[in-house]
Amino acid sequence: MLLEAPRRAALAAPLLLALAACAGLPGRDRPRPPEAPATQAPNAALLAPAAAAAAHPGQSAFRLYSTGVDGLLLRLELIASAHRSLDLQYYIFRGDESGRLLTEALLAAAQRGVRVRILVDDGEVAKGDDQLYALAGDPHVAIRVFNPWHYRGKSMTLRGLEYLTHHERLDYRMHNKLFIADGALALIGGRNIGDQYFQVDPDAQYADDDALVAGPVTAALADCFAQFWASETAVPVEFLEPARLRDAAAARALAARHTAPQKAAAAGSDFSARLAAGEPLASALDGATPLTWASAELARDLPDKRHEPPSARSGSLMFAPIAQAIRATRTQFVMVTPYLVPTGGELQLLEEVGGHARILTTSLEATTDPLAQAGYMHDRVPLLESGVQLYELRRDPDSPRGTGQPAHMSRYGNLGLHAKLLVFDEQALYVGSMNYDARSRRLNTELGLIVHSPVLAGEALRRFEAMTQPANAYHVTLKQQGSDPQLVWSTQRAGRPVELTREPARSPWQRLEVHTLKLLPVDGEL
Repeated sequence: MLLEAPRRAALAAPLLLALAACAGLPGRDRPRPPEAPATQAPNAALLAPAAAAAAHPGQSAFRLYSTGVDGLLLRLELIASAHRSLDLQYYIFRGDESGRLLTEALLAAAQRGVRVRILVDDGEVAKGDDQLYALAGDPHVAIRVFNPWHYRGKSMTLRGLEYLTHHERLDYRMHNKLFIADGALALIGGRNIGDQYFQVDPDAQYADDDALVAGPVTAALADCFAQFWASETAVPVEFLEPARLRDAAAARALAARHTAPQKAAAAGSDFSARLAAGEPLASALDGATPLTWASAELARDLPDKRHEPPSARSGSLMFAPIAQAIRATRTQFVMVTPYLVPTGGELQLLEEVGGHARILTTSLEATTDPLAQAGYMHDRVPLLESGVQLYELRRDPDSPRGTGQPAHMSRYGNLGLHAKLLVFDEQALYVGSMNYDARSRRLNTELGLIVHSPVLAGEALRRFEAMTQPANAYHVTLKQQGSDPQLVWSTQRAGRPVELTREPARSPWQRLEVHTLKLLPVDGEL
């Protein structure tokens, strides 16, 4: 084994030189392969909600889904219901059980003539995720990869070497989450594709949201997808991956596979029955579950926002309407964000509304990103001093209310936060992909909606209240200790109040790690 390290170094050296020479976007100058057109008529059932738009001029229909398993069911049901087209745009598309279920469903849709287009980012690819590329072996499927790496292997060391040599390009990522069926119904929110986002994995679960959308704003979302799809940064998978991963044989092998929903069935005891009944989608389509009609505005970035001219305030294309909405609040501003690492201007904005602002973010014990947590810790005291009420979600909530978890899943104590919600004066809300951090502002493309609806704002507020109850979160406050303010974490365990003056963590090593990372000047990358 000792001889292997020099050999790897010898192999890595020429690769590093080759990577340094390949600074451009892979496949940039190659002609795009032709795509199969969408030739079939859309499913009339999926058009039904939008048909009511005439009675709601200038408005679209919405429903929020905060239960993780519902997010998986909705996607599987939309795929099964689509007749004409399916357009998917995601930052992460895992090859775990949820990813396999969706991949197999997408191939089945393609085999019945549905045009399938999938745009995925290349930033956080894990082992097994490339199973998605087998879909490209079907003539009705097209897959593109946003801002891809040249190196396509599994070695994180070599991937890291390319990142170091191409940092400026590869640091720019597509963080959008969008799902459109037959051009009629859309899902938008914070969820990626993966077990933890649908809360079916006991080892990791994220509280998150989807908004089901119908009506005129769906066309605006479709236009946004089309712009990203056509951008030169979205590279056809044919230019990147070995043919064996995306040829007809790979598609046939995928078609012969059937993934049993073991995790999903365990997470929701009626999963298979609900899927067979088409729920929760069926109730939304037939009116049994009411949709909320409201006006909405799209808050989105361009595919190449990093190259926008200074007059467009590069990196602020999406944030501008959100900042305007925050400044306009007068009585209450509520934020749910897993990553809270504001730029100087964003921190000032929160301080301006601090007297009526409440924020829920991730606790140290619940974080999966210690570097982002270290960045957040720099801003905690200034936020509290400005009057912001600050809450940190526990990894082991005592109550499942608001978490999106089935009650029996909360006992595993592995909850994290991934939702991105903003509520403005109980009159409007933002739902989408944007975290309140420098990365979302400058280094990621993001997508979301500001929906002007007291009904939906009220739903989001009730979820916030449930997640921030003492049984589920730490209320972080300041206590004067001599001349210095001291942080205090207040919560409730087994019905009894608990007050901590030492930051809750999974272990002393986790606490040491994050305090060490605080010393690094990398907030702009977070």
